[in-house]
Amino acid sequence: MSAILMHRRTNRQIHVLVFAGTGEGPALVAALAQAGRDVSVSVVTEAAARAYRSADLNTVHVGSFRSVEDLSAHCLAHAVDAVVDATHPFALLISAQLHQVCSHLSLPLVRFERPGWTAPQTSLLSGVDAFAQQSLHGHRVLLALGARHLAAATQAGRAAGAIVKARVLPTPAAIRLAGAAGLSGDNLAVLRPLSGMRPGAVEAALCRRWAITDVLCRQSGGVADALWSTLSESLGFHLWKVKRPSPPDTVPVVQSPQELLACLDGLLV
Repeated sequence: MSAILMHRRTNRQIHVLVFAGTGEGPALVAALAQAGRDVSVSVVTEAAARAYRSADLNTVHVGSFRSVEDLSAHCLAHAVDAVVDATHPFALLISAQLHQVCSHLSLPLVRFERPGWTAPQTSLLSGVDAFAQQSLHGHRVLLALGARHLAAATQAGRAAGAIVKARVLPTPAAIRLAGAAGLSGDNLAVLRPLSGMRPGAVEAALCRRWAITDVLCRQSGGVADALWSTLSESLGFHLWKVKRPSPPDTVPVVQSPQELLACLDGLLV
């Protein structure tokens, strides 16, 4: 660690920059602020930034960084002492950029991972393409993963012999991607996840209506992962999860605000 960084840390409040892309972001930020850290947040959209309006923050950055150089310049300009990667588990580009920048600037980097969920009838896949290697002739598969992955997942499911259906968000882009994947009419449901009076009731009704035998989703942790794990047990379908990527071995992983605080205390001594 450079002498400049060490001098800076001993003369002011430690500044932690949190890259937030999951629902747990506000709780992490609140825990850091309560522990006396100077906290900034980086999110991609204005909608995501609204969750931090009442938080005690140094700055809120909204939008993607155009390059690694821009990201480095931001960390230097704001005198960042440590970075927390709480982005979505499958946001591979920003996680790789954060690792590169923190390595170059000798900044501690901590990865926050949401705890995973398991169900008895669950199989992990290395990727969407691996779904094509399964024997699913006559199975009725529901794709419950991002619209950008629908084309590959639909192709894989049909290659495995399954009848493929999907649910997508009610946005023009998602519906357009579903159509490009060959999903429309009674093979497509347009809905917002976990909506309604009883979160999960719409998804359960959809599985019953389509007599779903298998669901393909991502091992993302959080409420969506929990939902499909719970429905798999209650409705009896087989759950296939695309395994979430692992961070580099040199990046410590925490799964709670308490673990994050303890980890940062150890890294910033």
